Amino acid sequence: MKATAYMRCLSVVLAGVLLANFAYAAALPDFTELVEQASPAIVNISTVRNGNGNGEGAGPHSGQEQIPEIFKHFFGERGFEGREHEQPRRSHPQSLGSGFIISADGYVLTNHHVVKGADSILVRLSDRRELEAVLVGSDPRSDLALLKLDAKALPVVKIGNSDRLKPGEWVLAIGSPFGFDHSVTAGIVSATGRSLANENYVPFIQTDVAINPGNSGGPLFNLEGEVVGINSQIYTRSGGFMGLSFSIPISMAMEVVEQLKLNGQVARGWLGVIIQEVNRDLAESFGLDRPRGALVAKVLPDSPAEAAELHEGDVIVAFNGEPVERSAELPPLVGRIVPGKTVELDLVRSGRNITIALKVGMLPEEGAMQKVGGPAPAADSNPLNVQVAAIEPERAEQWNLSGGVVVRAVQPGPGAEAGLVVGDVITMLNGRAIDDLESFAEVAAKLPKGKAVPVRIVRRGSPLFLPLKVKP
Repeated sequence: MKATAYMRCLSVVLAGVLLANFAYAAALPDFTELVEQASPAIVNISTVRNGNGNGEGAGPHSGQEQIPEIFKHFFGERGFEGREHEQPRRSHPQSLGSGFIISADGYVLTNHHVVKGADSILVRLSDRRELEAVLVGSDPRSDLALLKLDAKALPVVKIGNSDRLKPGEWVLAIGSPFGFDHSVTAGIVSATGRSLANENYVPFIQTDVAINPGNSGGPLFNLEGEVVGINSQIYTRSGGFMGLSFSIPISMAMEVVEQLKLNGQVARGWLGVIIQEVNRDLAESFGLDRPRGALVAKVLPDSPAEAAELHEGDVIVAFNGEPVERSAELPPLVGRIVPGKTVELDLVRSGRNITIALKVGMLPEEGAMQKVGGPAPAADSNPLNVQVAAIEPERAEQWNLSGGVVVRAVQPGPGAEAGLVVGDVITMLNGRAIDDLESFAEVAAKLPKGKAVPVRIVRRGSPLFLPLKVKP
């Protein structure tokens, strides 16, 4: 009897486990129909770079990461590398990335870095046709490029709305990693609106979809079979996929496409300010109820911000009706505005909420940015690890100061630990008066290490001493 009861209990448990597994399997998405419908519009992109003595155009995989060790035995020890040295350094198609067809008359969207520097571009369709593409236009700042094929009645993808994308959603990528056409990988959205280093104008979609070299420029789909992003970058310390992939939102990309079609290039809005993040201490010092907004650390000369009388120390909390919670959110918002349009900026200035009107300018070319803004003072050029500038005559008169230097930016280091914030005027350091940039540099260079010294500042017109210690 006991054995019978035991078997019955075991049967119940096993049945429960099986039902749970079935329920789990039923909850997982099935991508087969999506892949079948979308794949015909996904293309492989190869480029030709003629040999020029600098290593470009050297072989079928030059300009691309090396084939991993795990694949080498499939091709023999000489593999790709061996054939590369046997062939002359001249034009040869290189499979570099992916793309997708956005219109039946032959427009193809991909990444700028996939076709950068190409002498010719070859697009291979799903039916194995190979067509030479014309570069309509390319935008390095968003890493997007628009190609045109001389063809009609081509299959196209469905364009979705990336603004509706939410963390936790299933997404799927189709591309040509390492030249393997129409490879499918899936995952979920990890975050939206991600800002990456040196990528100020793209609010990236972060996912855990496996992306590898060759996936660049390929589409990211939602479960409705709509393109919501263009796969662009991965975060890696090993050179391979580590679970962090970044895609360009399709809603922003299609705005770029329209400009590339019309002009072959993109015109972006520009304020002419250098901004920084607002932390807890800065929020308190600038009269904010909590850390939010983009702190104006510098107003560039001859800029729209200067014309609108923005001040260093202003905190931008909303732009054109859109709230700005983090400083990284501001550049994409500004960049999407048509130059010449007048918008409203909501600011916190000296603890007061104000609204000003500003006519958005055109973002200068990357090479001209230094000319417009001048070289930024280095934060690490002094032991305090702060950026300083000469005090403006207006501020000196208002606060009745005969000299001093203004803090323009604060990086992690002794200055930040002492409590220095943007807008402080340093008038005395280690018992010596600070009259100008020269005297500041001289005194700062001779500060003792491991010993606290006083620094006198003027903050909003009020003098204040802070303890400063430079670590040995």
